[in-house]
Formats: sequence, C-alpha cells, structure tokens
Amino acid sequence: MLRYLPFLLVLALWIYAFIDCLNTPESQVRGLPKVIWVLIILLFGEVLVGPVAWLVAGRARRPVTGDGSTPSEWHRNHRTTWVAPDDNPEFLRSLKDENKQDETRLKDWEADLRRREEELRRKNRGAADGPEETP
Repeated sequence: MLRYLPFLLVLALWIYAFIDCLNTPESQVRGLPKVIWVLIILLFGEVLVGPVAWLVAGRARRPVTGDGSTPSEWHRNHRTTWVAPDDNPEFLRSLKDENKQDETRLKDWEADLRRREEELRRKNRGAADGPEETP
C-alpha cells in the first residue's frame, strides 16, 4: 500500500493544480495565457514540472481586488458591522411581508375549498332527489 503513496501524491498535486488553474481568473494568471498553463499542467503533470510551475510562476501570490489593494487591506479599510437577523429591520420586514402573503394565500385556499365543498353538496343533493320527470 505504501508503494502507491508517491503516485497518489503526484496525482493529487496534478488534479489540484489543474482545478486551481481553471478556477483562477484570467487577470490573476501570470506569465502565459491561461490556456497555455492548462496545457503545460496536463502535458507535464506526470513529472511534476507542470503543476509545480503553475504553483510557483503561473498564479498570482495575492489576489488583488478591483481597487488594486489586497483583500486584507480592503477589509482593514472597509469595516462592516454584522447584524443578527433578529435585529435587522430589513430581514424582519421581509418576514412580515412573507407572513402577509402566506395569510392571503391561505384565505384564498380556504375560500376555494368552501366553494368546492358547497358545489359538491349541491350536486349530492340533486343526485339524492333524483331526476325530475316531466309529464
């Protein structure tokens, strides 16, 4: 079992580099076009040249946000406060709106059910009386 471990590690690195390359945005790929990196990873994956080259030279080390700063710098400069759902007025308003919609839908269904039951009662009364004969 231990003799398969190097093969499995090479395969895992190969798969990781391939998926990482596919998921990396074109703006974060360095050196070569993304398609060329995919081909390098696939063609030279068995000897580890392709995946290692991708991880070392192909992908940007730090992802860059739209304003040119790294994500950690962006979070330091843009603090957001987290609000629990039960304290969030927008969330509570949406719950009230959903409840109103559910209540109106339930009233409509009940009215439809009463109407159908009444129609069935009328039909059953008419069938119990029997057809009227005319002379």
